[in-house]
Amino acid sequence: MPINLQKAEFVRSAAKAGDFPRDRLPQVAFAGRSNVGKSSVINRLLNRKNFARVGAAPGKTTHINYFLIDSAFYLVDLPGYGYAKVSMAERQRWGRLMEEWFADPGLMTLGLMIVDARHKPTADDCTMASFFKNSGRPFAVVANKLDKLRKSDIQPNLARIRGTLELADSVKLIPFSAEKGEGKQDLLNLILSHVEDMA
Repeated sequence: MPINLQKAEFVRSAAKAGDFPRDRLPQVAFAGRSNVGKSSVINRLLNRKNFARVGAAPGKTTHINYFLIDSAFYLVDLPGYGYAKVSMAERQRWGRLMEEWFADPGLMTLGLMIVDARHKPTADDCTMASFFKNSGRPFAVVANKLDKLRKSDIQPNLARIRGTLELADSVKLIPFSAEKGEGKQDLLNLILSHVEDMA
């Protein structure tokens, strides 16, 4: 059965473990630094302008947001990280929420980590990558903002991302441009084949 990506609805915003849906549907989780364009990646995938709200100020998503796609799977928008203006208490709350979420084996079925194709991943990115690796679930890395790079810089930058995050060869690294739509089909194929496998 083809999945209708246009049939997407916001389900809930989870602030604590008791709020996480547990209905056995696949949960495809998106994570990334506050200013990496995670919402733009999600909007591009779903062909929606501002479905995942693009925050005026980075770091606004402080809950785990669940979107149900065609009653087939959840697209899970994890709160952005690494934004300097967030208070220490807020960061600790974020850390606890992430730990609870990743520690629960009944939740994420596929992880997608968004990084900036232009820059070396930060220490926060490496921490996030560890969360994904330690979950024992499949995950892939999406290098967004590809359109901002010169052609000659693409391969060296992708190699630097792979090296910095210490990604196994089995982990897909998808070059992506939320602006231009490049890489969209590769990412969709990965998500949809995962959802079919889980069905």
